[in-house]
Amino acid sequence: MRVLGVDPGLVVTGYGVLDTNGGRVTLVEAGTVDSGNARDSLPVRLRRLHMEMESLIRDHQPDVMALEQLYSHYEHPRTAILMGHARGVICLSAGLHDIPLFHYPPAQIKSALTGNGRASKGQIQHLIRRTFGLVETPNPPDVADAVAIALTHIYREGTPDPRNLLRA
Repeated sequence: MRVLGVDPGLVVTGYGVLDTNGGRVTLVEAGTVDSGNARDSLPVRLRRLHMEMESLIRDHQPDVMALEQLYSHYEHPRTAILMGHARGVICLSAGLHDIPLFHYPPAQIKSALTGNGRASKGQIQHLIRRTFGLVETPNPPDVADAVAIALTHIYREGTPDPRNLLRA
């Protein structure tokens, strides 16, 4: 099974592609999608995000997609509304390709991987680096978050024991 994990954003969207085979997990690719910059209009950034998602799906042909659920602080409701636009574009891309889409709240992702639903971004980055034997820490944190989202989906589906991970 190939899982595309996505950490949505309007400027930087992280992605991670993981393969499972025989109880092992391999990191195929991880990186960021460039949706422009904060000075670009919302429609321009959403169009770029859609084009990049289409390219990722075409290049990697995932069996499923895993996406972080919308999370917002009460102090920043506008951010949540804007992030909803990015999530909508990502959901549309999955729908256009008939790819099953799964949503995971941030605390569930952190808990599934570290046992602590309040783990820091640095802890997630370190865990992803160690799990896959990466030479460098995934940066920006959106990359590690996207890989963590995909890995959470794999764990939730009852696939491998973390001790059986194959280093990429």
